[in-house]
Amino acid sequence: MSDFLLGHEPMVRFGAFLGILVAMALWEALAPRRPRAYSRWVRWPSNLGLVLLNTAVLRLSIPVAAVGAAVLCEQQGCGVLRLVALPGWLQIAVAFLLLDLAVYLQHAVFHAVPALWRLHRMHHADLDFDVTTGVRFHPIEILLSMGIKLIVVAVLGAPPIAVLGFEIVLNATAMFNHGNVGLPAWFEPLLRLIVVTPDMHRIHHSVVPGETNSNFGFNLPWWDRIFGTYCAEPVAGQDGITIGLALFRDPGQLRLDRMLVQPLVGSAGTSPINRRDRPGPG
Repeated sequence: MSDFLLGHEPMVRFGAFLGILVAMALWEALAPRRPRAYSRWVRWPSNLGLVLLNTAVLRLSIPVAAVGAAVLCEQQGCGVLRLVALPGWLQIAVAFLLLDLAVYLQHAVFHAVPALWRLHRMHHADLDFDVTTGVRFHPIEILLSMGIKLIVVAVLGAPPIAVLGFEIVLNATAMFNHGNVGLPAWFEPLLRLIVVTPDMHRIHHSVVPGETNSNFGFNLPWWDRIFGTYCAEPVAGQDGITIGLALFRDPGQLRLDRMLVQPLVGSAGTSPINRRDRPGPG
């Protein structure tokens, strides 16, 4: 089974992406968590256009994907995980956890370093919050993220099946936790113990800088609690959150051409991490 998945990695990943995107879009249409601030026709062409652009940029710029790097490392026997005799299942679990920690740390660094924040803030400049926000990233950030991921995979020597599974799960949870969907009030706090939920991640997209600089997890929620970046509830409540950034309130900034040049606009602002104005753990 693993040989089939690895042998058809692009098809498997695309199938998972498309299936989850459609499922989340239907869920949002049938049971939205909040009223839409802008029509899908205003936002979706640009957000989904970025998916096509970023895919093309990656294919043209980086000849090997993360799974391919993992296969090469396995063939060469490199990576710190190969220095310890672990059962296969445990090696996969450890690799998954460490890859997720790396994504959390990378996300925090992209908020902390002004030059990187200029790239990442395009993700936050969306004026609404739904499944397509989860795929809205600047092409240069995508390239940097892939470079970091390749380094982490090589250093760890992560098993290829672990990398493929992580890529699919991360992509799925990113679309889920950006979804404009509601969960039962009794269930959401329980689910938040094992995965980042939409209500948890929506706080991260608040226009309030202190809330923007909390809840960095994309997949597992534990790192925010461990490192003190967890915010349980926004000051204005879930229904009162204003999505986006103070610098980009013009709806014209939702156009793809305007989005691509946002890293060059204005200053880095106040959103790079400032512990003095971030809410404490809740």
